[in-house]
Amino acid sequence: MSTPQPAVEVIVRPLVEGDLDGAERIIRLAFGTFLGLSDPLRFMGDAGYAHTRFRADPAAALGAERNGELIGSNFVTDWGSFGFFGPLAVHPEHWNRGVAQQLVAAAMEIFRRRKNRHLGLFTFSNSPKHMALYQKFGFWPRDLVAIMDRELTGAQRERPRESSHFSQANPEERVQVRSACREVANLNFEGLDIDLEIRAVAEQGLGDTILLWSGASLAGFAICHVGAGTEAGSGVCYVKFAAVRPGPRAEVTFSQLLDACEFLAGACGARKITLGVNLARREAFRELSGRGFRTQMQGVAMETGDASDGYNHAGVYILDDWR
Repeated sequence: MSTPQPAVEVIVRPLVEGDLDGAERIIRLAFGTFLGLSDPLRFMGDAGYAHTRFRADPAAALGAERNGELIGSNFVTDWGSFGFFGPLAVHPEHWNRGVAQQLVAAAMEIFRRRKNRHLGLFTFSNSPKHMALYQKFGFWPRDLVAIMDRELTGAQRERPRESSHFSQANPEERVQVRSACREVANLNFEGLDIDLEIRAVAEQGLGDTILLWSGASLAGFAICHVGAGTEAGSGVCYVKFAAVRPGPRAEVTFSQLLDACEFLAGACGARKITLGVNLARREAFRELSGRGFRTQMQGVAMETGDASDGYNHAGVYILDDWR
């Protein structure tokens, strides 16, 4: 067990562009140290979080500063009625000194201002220390989350006829598509809005958003990062978020959407697909397992409110992991 250290006085403030390289380094060092890597700075390889998340929503990026030096960071993600934070990282030299607690408190203030009605986070299921910290702010452990991947081998899958890509749409069409994605997300959980992620991928060139159609109606969509500097890393297609329209065809649509993700990955030269799924969404997990996806890491989803809140339950075909 780690020995508690005297609390340190820090200034929690918004991150600025000049902080981002330092914030990325602290994320790698903190998580790599916790996981016991021989070289903690190799954590995530050439994937990244700080730059992309800051540029998606600069007002939701937080830094902890001590004596003019950045020693920690936290990133709030605003998905409309739902919000989460992370990665939360503190330089190992300042662990167990109250810095993380101050960064969580600042994140909670952002949630309050933005009126997110349901909150969550991803943390290590084997760390009572992390769970105890988040319980102070009303988060309670719920379901396991599987971070899964699948190597791409053999011939490239053909793109489903019903699919297209956001990058192919003209400006007027993009407005309509974003509205349709809001509709699909909202049907899964009232007020859920992933437009932030669609815009971030398009504006920062992080990958593409896959669109699956049923006639003129959007049946599902998947927001994908691909390559170095994104949350995927070299040779990887990472499904940041995916959802299908609820209803009797949801299972079929989900399978078609995964086909489209595999096509995009192959077309971009990726060798692997990674994604996250909450295990309470059991049908989605079964489909992934049947396709050969294997769990590489498990965490736990911690949430506010009652167990019936949110969208982590059977019958929901959504992919995400709140890291």
